[in-house]
Amino acid sequence: MAGRHDPRDAAQLRLAAVVIALAMVGWIVLQWAAKQYGWEPRWVFLVDLAAIGAFVWSLLVTWRIWRRRNG
Repeated sequence: MAGRHDPRDAAQLRLAAVVIALAMVGWIVLQWAAKQYGWEPRWVFLVDLAAIGAFVWSLLVTWRIWRRRNG
């Protein structure tokens, strides 16, 4: 059974934090680029879906760690 301060959990939480930060910065930059270069809405929507996917993945990783620590 994993302890409260498992190094694997800390590494996964750091990875989730990096994914959240990169997804947010990437989403903002690509939204700006799409506006500047007149991308079609379907490509902008694809960027939105990729960001949502990164956020959902991070949420699931964080929730799984929370459940392991409190379960």
